[in-house]
Amino acid sequence: MEKKEYKTIVLEPKNKVAWLTLNRPEVHNAFNAAMISELEDAFQKVKEDSSIRAVVMTGRGKSFCAGADLNWMREIIRYSFDQNLQESLQLAELLHRIYSLPKPTVAMVNGTAIGGGNGFLSACDITVASKKAKVGLSEVKIGLIPAAISPYVIRKIGESHAREYFLTGKRVTAEEAYRIGLFNEVVPQEKLQEKVEEIVGMLLTSGPEAMAQCKELLFKVPSMSLEEAKSYTARMIAHLRVSDEGQEGMAAFLEKRKPRWSQDKE
Repeated sequence: MEKKEYKTIVLEPKNKVAWLTLNRPEVHNAFNAAMISELEDAFQKVKEDSSIRAVVMTGRGKSFCAGADLNWMREIIRYSFDQNLQESLQLAELLHRIYSLPKPTVAMVNGTAIGGGNGFLSACDITVASKKAKVGLSEVKIGLIPAAISPYVIRKIGESHAREYFLTGKRVTAEEAYRIGLFNEVVPQEKLQEKVEEIVGMLLTSGPEAMAQCKELLFKVPSMSLEEAKSYTARMIAHLRVSDEGQEGMAAFLEKRKPRWSQDKE
């Protein structure tokens, strides 16, 4: 993947990993229409590039993402319903693109995540946060709701916690966010990069196709009946066992060696 210049984000490929940084530190990486569009483009490029095996999403400066940009909101307040619908659909499409990406995604939460910023980290597979991070789903405080991000946040924290945090809009510490399942790991700020690189290292030892199929499994099975899941999951594992990657992985295990995808060094 070639490094592309964006105005609001930085996308940097490094050793099979795409490091995607929200790059508006002067406004705590708040997103606007331009950032949403650039993130859509970046995730599409990541999806299409077979050399990229994982994505790390983080923020530049002291914050991860402060939600929607205030100047953008000053424009939106004058929009018609149809204009607002179009903007909202674009954000919803972006979150779905992150969530359904057939490659593992890691959110490296370096600081505060407010409102829509929690949508980005919730759409990622694994979230590692600094102890200094704080989060808030504060949309109700300005007469709005966490609409587009709700499918992903609710999947992370469950309905009971979502009811409390959506309705109160209160801000919580990284430890509290970990307790309710919003964060998978919380580490000291100085250990954040190290922990993320450790997790990425583990991801790179897994079969790329197996991880893609795992994400499909996680996406589809929860909405299936047990009867539907029986056939679907049996077909999926049978397909993987006869695939090139499955054959290589099983052979490597039996021969007590690393599979080819884990041996490659770039």
